[in-house]
Amino acid sequence: MRALLLSLLMAPAFAGAAELRSVSVDVVGGHYLMHSETWFEAGVEQLYAVLLDYDLGTQFSSVIVESRNISPDELGRPQFFTRHKTCILFFCMNFERYGYVVTEPHVTISAVAYPETSDFHVSREVWQFRQEGEGTFLTYNVELKPKFWVPPVIGPFILKRKLKSDGIRAIYRIEAIAQAWPGPGD
Repeated sequence: MRALLLSLLMAPAFAGAAELRSVSVDVVGGHYLMHSETWFEAGVEQLYAVLLDYDLGTQFSSVIVESRNISPDELGRPQFFTRHKTCILFFCMNFERYGYVVTEPHVTISAVAYPETSDFHVSREVWQFRQEGEGTFLTYNVELKPKFWVPPVIGPFILKRKLKSDGIRAIYRIEAIAQAWPGPGD
């Protein structure tokens, strides 16, 4: 645990290791679609463990103010809760997501928010992991359709920019946590 905390304090020292290869954000019919491809200097098992642990969410994203794992649902699927706070120009908003997770260990994590208890009509995230060289290639896709009002014309532009910039900052923190994550048997 000490190593994990120390790595978070030193996160800028790892800033050159992760490599964001591509990122795009589009808006289609009120749905925000983000796709990114990133190479991490961390093993698949460590990166998978970090992204599956919602208790760590506040440590790698400045937008997430509360995040936690919740007991499995009646189908045995792990559940999660996240509360986000973000500001666009002078307008700040809070939004929540409750949902479930489906996994294929060390290959895919899919997180789907329940629309009836979340601030999104649609919220789906998919992380796909692949060993590449000494690290991990991660493909991330998210689809969001907010229930809250987004100002027309300028709102989508600013929200797209915010998703992109927050995501870029998070990858270095994720890598720092994953590099400090204990491996199997540690």
